[in-house]
Amino acid sequence: MAMPALEQRRWTAAEVQNLPEEPGKRFECVDGELLVSPSPALAHQIALALLMTALNDYARQGQRALILPAPLDYVLDTYTVVQPDITVVPTPAGRAPTRNEAPEAAVLFVEILSPSTARYDRVVKRRRYQREGIEYWIVDVESRLIERWLGGDERPEILTEQLGWQLSGHEAAFSLDVVDYSARVHGER
Repeated sequence: MAMPALEQRRWTAAEVQNLPEEPGKRFECVDGELLVSPSPALAHQIALALLMTALNDYARQGQRALILPAPLDYVLDTYTVVQPDITVVPTPAGRAPTRNEAPEAAVLFVEILSPSTARYDRVVKRRRYQREGIEYWIVDVESRLIERWLGGDERPEILTEQLGWQLSGHEAAFSLDVVDYSARVHGER
């Protein structure tokens, strides 16, 4: 005799945003699926800090974007609220939006891979970000590579040496030496 399937709850972004804060946990939902992640490890935070610095240095030239770290709720729809490790939002006016202005839509999400979030980052979030048309980087600290996903990609571009990216309207291109970055994350430089 088969067991009846349990009905899975579909969470809304508003419900997740109203959950009480719990130290050491991050709450998100994608297409109604609740995602709970533990606090990141030291290597994750080092990788995040180094990449934030590099992206901030790039964006500061011409004030063309805000580089925002987690935790920051980014609502994609009624059933999806995420907190990418890094969110890049263009600033066409050359400044951050005021309290009464709506920010531009994100153009880049970055996740630093952790063992506890790998499935969410590589499958659940990736698919959702691709549907939204947002470029997505997965930084795999252990494998010393960055996966770049675009909207229609079936497979990522695997970057092990150099990452190049250009923000629309920005004169220069962003460049990251992945080998040097990885070495710095691992304390080798």
